[in-house]
Amino acid sequence: MSVTAPKGFRASGVAAGLKSSGALDVALVVNDGPDATAAGVFTANRVKAAPVLWSQQVLRAGIVRAVVLNSGGANACTGPLGFQDTHATAEFAAGTLTASNARLLVGASDVAVCSTGLIGERLPMDKLIPGVRSAVRALSRDGGPAAAEAIMTTDTRPKTTVVAGTGWRVGGMAKGAGMLAPAMATMLCVLTTDAVAGSGALDEALREACRVTFDRVDSDGCMSTNDTVLLLASGASGIEPTQAELTAAVTAAAHDLAQQLVGDAEGATKQIAIEVVGAASEADAVEVGRSVARNNLVKTALFGNDPNWGRILAAVGTTAAAYEPDAVDVAVNGVWVCRSGAAAEDRSKVDLAGRDVTIRINLHAGEATATIWTNDLSHAYVHENSAYST
Repeated sequence: MSVTAPKGFRASGVAAGLKSSGALDVALVVNDGPDATAAGVFTANRVKAAPVLWSQQVLRAGIVRAVVLNSGGANACTGPLGFQDTHATAEFAAGTLTASNARLLVGASDVAVCSTGLIGERLPMDKLIPGVRSAVRALSRDGGPAAAEAIMTTDTRPKTTVVAGTGWRVGGMAKGAGMLAPAMATMLCVLTTDAVAGSGALDEALREACRVTFDRVDSDGCMSTNDTVLLLASGASGIEPTQAELTAAVTAAAHDLAQQLVGDAEGATKQIAIEVVGAASEADAVEVGRSVARNNLVKTALFGNDPNWGRILAAVGTTAAAYEPDAVDVAVNGVWVCRSGAAAEDRSKVDLAGRDVTIRINLHAGEATATIWTNDLSHAYVHENSAYST
């Protein structure tokens, strides 16, 4: 049931006409409590969409009662009027939710807003506001799947997850198939839990989870203006896990969703894990992995089933990581095609017929490791992104 798997949450997804296809395009997630603590992580892009700026303000208090999400328009680069539209959305949602349930007192400052779609155009408020009203009416404990579908843009399938703790749960939904790079992934993600946790504990768990999952997805090297990951806690289970237990569950949910994002990346035919080991520091391992993940020559070679390890080594060489070039080993799908910076096993032994690819790079410079997840660069990716706005 996605975001409604934990106790205390309802959700919905409706069609408001924001998408010309008539598909679902407005989602709502509501925390019925008894708690309403929350945390959020947002894009590091200096160009931030209006809903990001609004939701960052909301999260300062560590309280979120509801999240309104829409596809069909990013409301990014829309100036003061776009920000007013986000404020109006939150205000309308708050008023409608309060009117629908006397026990649920919601203010605009309790409502986070997320948008995704084309940058540079204001949202059609004459459609969005009625959509929010419909979403309030459609709220249910079974509404998670519809909500996950409503936030899709170029995604080919909804992305949901549930992780069970001892007597409590973490649920989640995400969207994202392009602009998948650090600071998330042109992605929207809502994680929910019925654990008892303060906003500080949620913030610590969420940031650690994002650091090793969403922030290590690097599909195409492009950073979005709208990335938002929210974690809401209802406390409805009555169970307060340890910080380690909370962080582990949130990380597991985020990892599951991150893998689904990479698996559904635009035009991808390969899902690639770049494992860097033997690094002097975790930062070095991440830098090396990201350099390989962003290298178009590596990505196109893998699309063509070509284990061209020279391109991988060349990408490693562009980094400032500590290592000796003549000490680096590279394996592709278990075949060590490069040893000590030179040719090793015959590259013809590498089987790239399947979708999953693992590149393992040993720097022999220390004990630190990191994994970056990416995908290949295909004709379909170029085609899809060449005419996205037209």
